[in-house]
Amino acid sequence: MSEQSILKDQPTVSVEHVDQQLSQSDLNDLCDATDAAIEGGGGFGWVELPARDTLEAYWKGVITAPTRQLFVARLDGVICGTTQLMLPPKNNEAQGHSVQLTTNFVTPWARGYGLAKMLLEEVEKHAVKSGYAVINLDVRETMEKAIKLYESIGYVEFGTHPYSVRAKGETITSKYYYKVINPKFFD
Repeated sequence: MSEQSILKDQPTVSVEHVDQQLSQSDLNDLCDATDAAIEGGGGFGWVELPARDTLEAYWKGVITAPTRQLFVARLDGVICGTTQLMLPPKNNEAQGHSVQLTTNFVTPWARGYGLAKMLLEEVEKHAVKSGYAVINLDVRETMEKAIKLYESIGYVEFGTHPYSVRAKGETITSKYYYKVINPKFFD
């Protein structure tokens, strides 16, 4: 096989900040990816699959919420992952420099292409540009690959919560992390 044909077979991967309404096709892809992530055991707060209209309403709400910013990953143009930044409320001036990372997942069929890391890098760049200095997140201790990724790119564990998650009759500990993305803010 020539190098040209090998490169031709490589999928196209991308990450983007969604700042407008999703097309119906993208909304369907996002709901399908969410379903797959839930069925795959995590990366999203739902334990059981919600009704499709509930899921669509959730994602439409995320897009319109002024305190949430949505980022999506695509594999060959199909949305296959997401993460969100939850912005601090306006009345919390003391913690106005930090954001919360949530609903971070890449659907099982799209893993292995570096999209999870690309999502985090894009979110970090966007957060720095928006004037934030720290990203906080929590992750179930059972999500070992996610934990390994977070730690490999500089997230620091600062605590655990032994009663954080209940899923399928089990209690699961969550780990809490932060990353300083703009150290100059603290000078």
